[in-house]
Amino acid sequence: MRAALLYSAAGSLLLSALTAAPDTEGARATAELRGTAVATARAKAAGIDFGPCPDAQDLPGGMQCGTVTVPLDYARPDGRQIELAVGRARATREDPHPSKREVRRQGALVYNPGGPGFSGLYFPLIGLLPEWKRIAAAYDLVGYASRGVGRSAPLSCKDPQQFFQGPAQAPTHPSEAYKKERIAQAKAYARGCAERAGGALRHYHSLNNARDLDVLRAALGEERLTFMGSSYGTYFGALYATLFPAHVRRMVFDSAVDPDPARIWYRNNLDQSAAFEGRWRDFRRWIARHHDVYGLGRTAREVRHSYERASARLAVEPAGGKVGPGQLQGAFLQAGYYDDQWPHRAHALSAYLKGDPGPLVEQAEQHPEAAVEAENARAVHVAVECNDAPWPTDWEVWDRDNTRLARVAPFETWHNVWTNLPCAYWEGPRQKPLDVGTGPGELPPTLILAAERDAATPYDGALELHRRLAGSVLVTERDAGSHGLAGGPNACVNGHMEAYLLEGRLPGRRTTDCAARPEPKPKPLSTAPEKPGADRPLR
Repeated sequence: MRAALLYSAAGSLLLSALTAAPDTEGARATAELRGTAVATARAKAAGIDFGPCPDAQDLPGGMQCGTVTVPLDYARPDGRQIELAVGRARATREDPHPSKREVRRQGALVYNPGGPGFSGLYFPLIGLLPEWKRIAAAYDLVGYASRGVGRSAPLSCKDPQQFFQGPAQAPTHPSEAYKKERIAQAKAYARGCAERAGGALRHYHSLNNARDLDVLRAALGEERLTFMGSSYGTYFGALYATLFPAHVRRMVFDSAVDPDPARIWYRNNLDQSAAFEGRWRDFRRWIARHHDVYGLGRTAREVRHSYERASARLAVEPAGGKVGPGQLQGAFLQAGYYDDQWPHRAHALSAYLKGDPGPLVEQAEQHPEAAVEAENARAVHVAVECNDAPWPTDWEVWDRDNTRLARVAPFETWHNVWTNLPCAYWEGPRQKPLDVGTGPGELPPTLILAAERDAATPYDGALELHRRLAGSVLVTERDAGSHGLAGGPNACVNGHMEAYLLEGRLPGRRTTDCAARPEPKPKPLSTAPEKPGADRPLR
């Protein structure tokens, strides 16, 4: 809101007087706003020199790659600079329906897939899919790797060769000895982040991701931003909408994080663990309805016993020497994100209990060749969430809250703890979470998409974001729980998204519903690739 003033003619006169900010919160915030204006002005003048993608020059769909330069620290825009990797596929201008009509180009659609820690660099390839061709006709599809990810000034907290340490255990009610072991690992991981990244580590956070997005907008030559964020991408998209409302053209928030400052991030993770228990129950009930196919039990309770029997067996003798209870749990957590994985996971569990470990090993093993990317994603996830907000620093708080939660939601609770526990021992300053929100008329109408039973970003987060962004419209896929709805199998959801992005048209009501997509059908293990990003550990 106030940030928009920096882009007026009068505000530009302030830039020449920019000096290092005094060490106070208010002065630093002012310096960061001014620094953002400096960076966007530079990016607008420089643009992006797109050319062949360095690691895949023969990509289909006319995709090209380039870089945009941003300050590491926006309070010091003349200090160290970092480069963000950007991918783009130009609007095809071709109507996917048989006609000779040339589609009007509407600028760039920028996408972020979430995480924190996942790269959207190759998002432009999605325009090759039938569900995206109308949007790809009208928009340049733009994806990028946010700071710390991939080739964008990558973060690392641990030697990738030591990252996959399996087979691993996954106790739902860990012993005191096991907790001490994991506390020691969390401390070592936090220390590794500080040692490897040094003083730069403090600048990897969501507010800077939002500022980077404005620099990217300017570099693309867009006066106003059209943006789609999924999962965590909705959070810094909401930060962007709050900081730069006048720079927004259209925004789609797909599977929204709860932006309430009091919930970023410790309480959001507690909410996620609780929600995953319900999603795990949904999956078990589906398996039970297909007992004739899988033979894992006729009730959700019987299916849970089958899973626990497999976990206990793997604890004694890991499948293929690689898959223990931790890898089994990781594979089934992925199924909590996407119900199109249910047939594959159920088949693997059934085959394992019948004496064939092959499908389970294929789905759950950790591949050494993926260690660098996986370690980088974890490092960015931890750094951003730890830097974004205060976390409890007393282990007794974590132990109390999660022991209580695990009594009713054991499936993900402790897994979530071990993922985020480095934040209890984090070195360096924390950001104060921005109070996301816009008033009537400050922001163009925006679209929020949410599945009612989404576990990764529970539905209450969509309701909270809808409440905070005046003029937003919430489209809910009822009685469904897949994470990430845009461009999926629900024609109703896709229809609302296309109407908004292509015509600026939203439903007449502030909230509207879509019926759930059909349940997956049981089938033998498919050789088809899983949905991209299915191995993501959290948001």
